[in-house]
Amino acid sequence: MSTAKKEYKRVTTKSLVDMKRNKEKISMLTAYDYTMAKIVDGAGIDVILVGDSASNVMAGHETTLPITLDQMIYHASSVIRAIERALVVVDLPFGTYQSDPKEALRSAIRIMKESGAHAVKVEGGKEVKESIKRILNAGIPVMGHLGLTPQSIYKFGTYTVRAKEEVEADQLREDAIMLEKIGCFGIVLEKIPAKLAEEVAKSVSIPIIGIGAGNGVDGQVLVLHDMIGMTHEFNPRFLRRYMHLYDDMTKAISQYVSDVKNVDFPNANEQY
Repeated sequence: MSTAKKEYKRVTTKSLVDMKRNKEKISMLTAYDYTMAKIVDGAGIDVILVGDSASNVMAGHETTLPITLDQMIYHASSVIRAIERALVVVDLPFGTYQSDPKEALRSAIRIMKESGAHAVKVEGGKEVKESIKRILNAGIPVMGHLGLTPQSIYKFGTYTVRAKEEVEADQLREDAIMLEKIGCFGIVLEKIPAKLAEEVAKSVSIPIIGIGAGNGVDGQVLVLHDMIGMTHEFNPRFLRRYMHLYDDMTKAISQYVSDVKNVDFPNANEQY
């Protein structure tokens, strides 16, 4: 079990590499708005991911595909205004980097300039190599994302565990080494066998952040709304709920409705 080795007043991409070297686990959560980001940052999180999961969590879409670049910039800008310590990484949304490296660079530049974010995250391996290289060559830090890549959900057809078969596992290993070689500062591994994730983490010098990838990696990420129990229908094996806000909020709002209907709120002490 590792313990914190150093206090970081401001977390950077270099800080994360140092944490891996010092065997200090990296904590990462999503946030999409100012209020939540301020709480998450104040609690000491290392990395805030402004994920395209905002498409599901904030907008109610079935997948991450519908969210636009403008919407990602809006969410990222809200988060950036709240943080004092955490590194803020923003997902490049579907359709903004896959087909054209020049478009990928334009998308990444817009996120960095218009939101003030610190880095971008890109899903995929060798198929998006040229887009990642173009972004990196412009001096923009890139975090990779392998394994289950939600932007490709219609290709996979399911959210099941990836890389269980050796062919796909070999490709993932190759992609991880390639992402490190071209200059990515870290990689998210999503929903792959724990043994494979640990092997990948040991094979590269950059941090590997897992979600559903076991505890042999360098850090963990969860969707904030899942972790604090604001969502209640999503129950994958890898999710630990630290609160049950759906139940607590439902109870509180129901009580408020009752108090208003029964003229119990506001009472004499709650008015002017």
